[in-house]
Amino acid sequence: MNLNRFDLASLRLFVAVVDSGSLTAGAERFGISLAAASKRIAELEGHVGCELLKRGTRGVAPTAAGVTLHQHAVQLVAGLEQLAVAMDDFHAGARGHLRLWANSSACNGFLPDRLATYCRKHPGIKIDLEEVLSEEAVRAVQSGAAELGVIGANTPSEGLESLPCHADELVLLIPASHPLGARESVAFVEALGYEFVGLGRATSLMRQISAAAEGAALAFRIRVQVRSFDAMCRMVAVGLGLGILPRSSAEPHVASMGLRVARLEGMETSRHLLLVMRDRSMLSAAAKALVDLILREEGAADT
Repeated sequence: MNLNRFDLASLRLFVAVVDSGSLTAGAERFGISLAAASKRIAELEGHVGCELLKRGTRGVAPTAAGVTLHQHAVQLVAGLEQLAVAMDDFHAGARGHLRLWANSSACNGFLPDRLATYCRKHPGIKIDLEEVLSEEAVRAVQSGAAELGVIGANTPSEGLESLPCHADELVLLIPASHPLGARESVAFVEALGYEFVGLGRATSLMRQISAAAEGAALAFRIRVQVRSFDAMCRMVAVGLGLGILPRSSAEPHVASMGLRVARLEGMETSRHLLLVMRDRSMLSAAAKALVDLILREEGAADT
């Protein structure tokens, strides 16, 4: 197959069509007519020598060959977009560009301080930080949309290199007026007798807590689901439930919101985070500098 005949514009269109499940929607997203989109897809199929899309009354779906092409095309398109952004940054005076996707535990815990130190040491590097679920961070690194990710240690990350980067303690967050509010420690099984405020059940933190509850043969009852630790603390403060979150994310809100923090007994309270990347030896200078800084600073914090 002649690689020089691959058209990047057609590959970008193909990704848009598969992602939307519709040739019409893909064409609209790409800003061309349906006829032009159909012609480009037909030319792409002619070049690879096989059918890539199955047309139906409800839209289109990739064939087996189309699935394989889509997987590789996503990486190519993401890399191309990163290239464009990086060149724009250099044109604007930046000396590097870093795309980092991290979960809420990292964004609300150790990461802001580490990024502040990093920016002081490397003022010319632009950082794009996305706060996402751990699984989304893994997919972003796998596809090339992000160079680095920070995830919960209980998140599958097949094909990626991972490095331990932070450890925290899970604690019980309690309204001051709650019956448990005066306690310094609370048994996990006792806490499970009450309702909770939590993040979405798909998050690595909620999966860790749910697994502990299942191990105790008790239900983990979530009354309110929120999208951030800040919102969790506010909901706990007004009495909508208890919360379980990393100590570093809870402590900034305790005094201002009239909350109490207690140790949890009878469950694994260690919360470990990992840095994930495709290959540490192939990282950009900007990403390598952040990895080195985090490992150095977190190592010093643990001693």
